[in-house]
Amino acid sequence: MDAELQADRAALADTVRRFAKIEIAPNVEAWDDAGEFPRALYTRAAELGLLGLGYPEALGGTPASYSLKLPAWIALARHGKSGGVLASLFSHNIGLPPVVLHASDAVRHEVVPAVLRGEKIAALAITEPGGGSDVAALRTTAKRDSDHYVLNGEKTFITSGMRADWITVAVRTGEGRGAGGISMLLVPGDAPGLSRTRLAKMGWLCSDTATLHFDNVRVPARYLLGDEGSGFRIIMSNFNGERIGIAAASLGFAQACLDEALAWSRERKTFGAALIEHQAVRHKLVDMQMRIASTEAWLEAVSAEGDAHEAAGRFNAPEWVAQVCMLKNHATQTMQFCADQAVQILGGMGFMRGTVSERIYREVKVMMIGGGAEEIMKELAARQLGWL
Repeated sequence: MDAELQADRAALADTVRRFAKIEIAPNVEAWDDAGEFPRALYTRAAELGLLGLGYPEALGGTPASYSLKLPAWIALARHGKSGGVLASLFSHNIGLPPVVLHASDAVRHEVVPAVLRGEKIAALAITEPGGGSDVAALRTTAKRDSDHYVLNGEKTFITSGMRADWITVAVRTGEGRGAGGISMLLVPGDAPGLSRTRLAKMGWLCSDTATLHFDNVRVPARYLLGDEGSGFRIIMSNFNGERIGIAAASLGFAQACLDEALAWSRERKTFGAALIEHQAVRHKLVDMQMRIASTEAWLEAVSAEGDAHEAAGRFNAPEWVAQVCMLKNHATQTMQFCADQAVQILGGMGFMRGTVSERIYREVKVMMIGGGAEEIMKELAARQLGWL
């Protein structure tokens, strides 16, 4: 890694660390109780350039490689200590890429700059009730009617679903079933016929997750992203960035659990000695650090490889996609292990609301399922490696 990139990474990580410690972490409990965080946080993140990181300069962003974005993702998780905040504050990172890559120039300029300024919220809507990971089986339809599409159907588990101003929606424009008839359509959040139902969750309590209902929603045809029938390829390509982001956040959350467990083990005394003086506790902490170190090294390697592939125009190199899938599983398993061990070390306090480890413990499963469940990741990796 060259000196300039190292310096940029250090500066960005420091900015994010201060933002997370001052403006996120102290407020998370209150935001969880409220079920959302203030929209003003989007504006503040935008002022620091965080929302625009990785987006074209012409649209108000700052181009950035995976390797540059990595320390920002990790620091936000480690020091913000809330998956719910990260999920909704950065839901545009899964909702906007299809717009940037596949919308007309006019639509890109209509939509993207306002989101990157924190004035509008963007979301992605793929999953359907009863559909889960089987994207090719989605049933929400979009029928062409002159210069509009008419949408009918439902989407569920949609992050930022209650507040999103722009929703990138996977729809079926072709006949029958299967991947070939899927398209991507950008839906304005105020479109008549669109309604939303808030969902209650185990974790991510301050993330406004929803089921979306489309009842003859008319969307201008100019909001079609790419060509009709190209939606499945767009979705699959979009997953790569999401999965690397999940892996990076999982690493940060694992580090947050270790931070809390280590501090507690130094302060808490049992049987006349600090917890860390007991071998059993020290070994738990070392086991956590081992998994964190391996995840960090793999994440750096996969990010660097992704940057190299993108520079060469190989955006979906099979061997790299396989690495992303396996890394996503490894990182979320590291988060799961560290959350479990931290709660165990904290003992009764680990079961109490208000501790970092308790919150992260509840958020583990959505990280292991979101962006592609473990089982799907293993199957996709095997196929990308040419084993089938």
